[in-house]
Amino acid sequence: MTTLDVLVGIAIAIGIAGIIVPVLPGTLLVLGAILVWAVQVGTTTGWVVFAVATVLLAAGTVVKYLVPGRRLKASGVPNRTLLVGALLAFVGFFVVPVVGMFIGFVLGVYVAERARVGGAQAWPSTVGALKAVGVSILIELVAAFLAAVTWAVGVATT
Repeated sequence: MTTLDVLVGIAIAIGIAGIIVPVLPGTLLVLGAILVWAVQVGTTTGWVVFAVATVLLAAGTVVKYLVPGRRLKASGVPNRTLLVGALLAFVGFFVVPVVGMFIGFVLGVYVAERARVGGAQAWPSTVGALKAVGVSILIELVAAFLAAVTWAVGVATT
């Protein structure tokens, strides 16, 4: 392994961490790191690895919005609720760094759902929204892992 391979591997790992804790644009960081590697390697293998990683990450991005979106529509949670959750997550990030983002999101979704459906149904709606967001993160994470494995195979073959 070269120094470039190690640095790209670190960037990919940081990108994957950015998917789990959405402070960094994780998918873009993973793709950018693989692009830098492909440019530096300059071989057909490098470009094939980049193309496969791009397809995997793009497919993951599309699926991450389709699957949870359908689940949310089926449970009746509107996009407005997620917007309130996102806004409070943003505020929470600055009030209580990192952890506040998660607390703010849950609180925002709960408050929006409580205002929309009342106290008894607010928590089940909140749990449904959290599950959908969790599925979204999992889908993006799987796509990033597959791209990372593709890159690792490319490193091993060059």
